[in-house]
Amino acid sequence: MEQRVVKLAVLDLYDNTPNQGMRAIRQIIESFGATLDYQVFDVRAKGELPGLDFDLYISSGGPGSPLDGDGVWDKAYFELIDSIFAWNQEREDKKFLFLICHSFQMVCHHWQLGSITERKSMSFGTFKVHQTPEGRRDIIFKDLPDPFFVADFRHWQFIQPREDRFAELGARILALEKIRPHIDLERAVMAIRFSPEIFGTQFHPEADRDGMLLHFLKEENKTKVIETHGHDKYNKMIRDLNNPKKIKLTNETVLPTFISQAIEATVRAVVNV
Repeated sequence: MEQRVVKLAVLDLYDNTPNQGMRAIRQIIESFGATLDYQVFDVRAKGELPGLDFDLYISSGGPGSPLDGDGVWDKAYFELIDSIFAWNQEREDKKFLFLICHSFQMVCHHWQLGSITERKSMSFGTFKVHQTPEGRRDIIFKDLPDPFFVADFRHWQFIQPREDRFAELGARILALEKIRPHIDLERAVMAIRFSPEIFGTQFHPEADRDGMLLHFLKEENKTKVIETHGHDKYNKMIRDLNNPKKIKLTNETVLPTFISQAIEATVRAVVNV
């Protein structure tokens, strides 16, 4: 039987801001070859959005406040997200959605799952993320160590999750940011299984070691990071990027596993029709 080609929509929320995220997302998608037929939609800069004729959606990170929109693109974006969720409540042929950083924060706010606040200082670099018991059982994280390492670049954060709203949606918190016993601040929620088909991370699972190294070893980028965040933060990030058990492992596990699971479920649904 001929292999079913899975249709994937990439929602680009970078608003024409230079970034590494879209390159890294494309790189992961293209590693699946002809199995995936993907199209990129420039959501913020051009107001482009797909319909419900795709099987799989990946929504990127982006700059600025996740609480801001122009009342046009953001309204249409949330209508799409709600439509995907509603589709999955009523249909056997499910649609899959992965939310990254900015997208994750926007949807957490839209679904009133907790608080979105500005951080006291930007989270920049590579950090440990700790799994919850639910996270250790989830198929996306189960092959990762606990804690595992992530690339994290955030001015904003999702904190103070509302148990009542999580219960209503059937959502589960899968990971929290690093433990900082010397700092009296609530730990941000770093990953959520919103539903069986919808997954999100507040970190950047697409971040790849080779691409990040090339970027941050360039003298102008190195100088900028050191001036803003200091030598220690820069050196730690480079060490973590060079360790194959850290960012490289996360990059090769999280988003590829989600995509593989979505492809398998989509193809299985077609066969069973």
